[in-house]
Amino acid sequence: MKFLCICQSGLGSSFMVQMNIQNLLNSEGVIEEIAVEHADVGSTTADMADYFFVEKTLGDAVSGLPQDRVVLLNSLIDQNEIKDAVNKILDDNNIAHN
Repeated sequence: MKFLCICQSGLGSSFMVQMNIQNLLNSEGVIEEIAVEHADVGSTTADMADYFFVEKTLGDAVSGLPQDRVVLLNSLIDQNEIKDAVNKILDDNNIAHN
Protein backbone atom coordinates (compact mmCIF):
# COMPACT_ATOMS: atom_id res chain seq x y z
CA MET A 1 0.00 0.00 0.00
CA LYS A 2 1.15 3.54 -0.65
CA PHE A 3 0.25 6.88 0.94
CA LEU A 4 1.03 10.16 -0.81
CA CYS A 5 1.18 13.42 1.12
CA ILE A 6 0.41 16.42 -1.06
CA CYS A 7 0.99 20.14 -0.70
CA GLN A 8 1.17 23.10 -3.04
CA SER A 9 4.89 22.83 -3.81
CA GLY A 10 5.61 19.27 -2.71
CA LEU A 11 8.28 20.34 -0.25
CA GLY A 12 7.75 21.51 3.32
CA SER A 13 4.29 20.67 4.58
CA SER A 14 3.86 17.46 2.57
CA PHE A 15 7.24 16.25 3.81
CA MET A 16 6.23 17.07 7.39
CA VAL A 17 3.01 15.06 7.04
CA GLN A 18 5.02 12.22 5.47
CA MET A 19 7.38 12.13 8.45
CA ASN A 20 4.46 12.23 10.90
CA ILE A 21 2.74 9.34 9.13
CA GLN A 22 5.95 7.32 8.98
CA ASN A 23 6.50 7.83 12.71
CA LEU A 24 2.92 6.76 13.39
CA LEU A 25 3.20 3.67 11.18
CA ASN A 26 6.39 2.76 12.99
CA SER A 27 4.69 3.05 16.38
CA GLU A 28 1.72 1.03 15.05
CA GLY A 29 4.11 -1.69 13.86
CA VAL A 30 3.24 -1.47 10.16
CA ILE A 31 6.06 0.66 8.72
CA GLU A 32 7.15 -2.15 6.39
CA GLU A 33 3.70 -2.60 4.85
CA ILE A 34 3.06 0.96 3.69
CA ALA A 35 5.23 3.27 1.61
CA VAL A 36 4.84 6.98 2.29
CA GLU A 37 5.98 9.69 -0.12
CA HIS A 38 5.25 13.35 -0.78
CA ALA A 39 4.52 15.36 -3.93
CA ASP A 40 3.18 18.63 -5.24
CA VAL A 41 -0.50 18.99 -6.05
CA GLY A 42 0.08 19.82 -9.73
CA SER A 43 1.85 16.60 -10.62
CA THR A 44 -0.27 14.19 -8.56
CA THR A 45 -2.30 11.60 -10.47
CA ALA A 46 -4.72 8.94 -9.25
CA ASP A 47 -2.32 6.09 -10.03
CA MET A 48 0.42 7.45 -7.76
CA ALA A 49 -0.94 6.07 -4.47
CA ASP A 50 -3.67 4.18 -2.71
CA TYR A 51 -4.47 7.09 -0.37
CA PHE A 52 -3.75 10.81 -0.59
CA PHE A 53 -3.29 13.11 2.41
CA VAL A 54 -3.86 16.79 1.73
CA GLU A 55 -4.66 19.92 3.73
CA LYS A 56 -8.34 20.75 3.29
CA THR A 57 -7.74 24.12 1.62
CA LEU A 58 -6.34 22.18 -1.36
CA GLY A 59 -9.45 20.01 -1.62
CA ASP A 60 -10.58 21.63 -4.86
CA ALA A 61 -7.11 21.15 -6.36
CA VAL A 62 -7.34 17.38 -5.87
CA SER A 63 -10.90 17.01 -7.11
CA GLY A 64 -9.65 14.82 -9.96
CA LEU A 65 -8.44 12.17 -7.54
CA PRO A 66 -10.76 9.40 -6.31
CA GLN A 67 -12.45 11.20 -3.43
CA ASP A 68 -12.93 8.00 -1.42
CA ARG A 69 -9.13 7.77 -1.23
CA VAL A 70 -8.44 11.43 -0.36
CA VAL A 71 -7.93 12.32 3.30
CA LEU A 72 -8.55 16.03 3.84
CA LEU A 73 -6.72 17.20 6.94
CA ASN A 74 -7.96 20.16 8.97
CA SER A 75 -4.49 20.59 10.46
CA LEU A 76 -1.17 19.34 9.17
CA ILE A 77 0.31 19.28 12.67
CA ASP A 78 -2.54 17.63 14.59
CA GLN A 79 -1.07 14.23 15.47
CA ASN A 80 -4.43 12.91 16.68
CA GLU A 81 -6.19 13.79 13.44
CA ILE A 82 -3.49 12.05 11.41
CA LYS A 83 -3.54 9.05 13.74
CA ASP A 84 -7.32 8.71 13.48
CA ALA A 85 -7.20 8.92 9.67
CA VAL A 86 -4.36 6.42 9.31
CA ASN A 87 -5.89 3.96 11.79
CA LYS A 88 -9.22 4.12 9.95
CA ILE A 89 -7.43 3.22 6.71
CA LEU A 90 -5.58 0.38 8.43
CA ASP A 91 -8.83 -0.93 9.92
CA ASP A 92 -10.75 -0.58 6.63
CA ASN A 93 -8.03 -2.59 4.88
CA ASN A 94 -7.73 -5.23 7.61
CA ILE A 95 -4.14 -4.33 8.41
CA ALA A 96 -3.31 -5.35 11.97
CA HIS A 97 -1.70 -2.64 14.05
CA ASN A 98 -0.91 -1.80 17.67
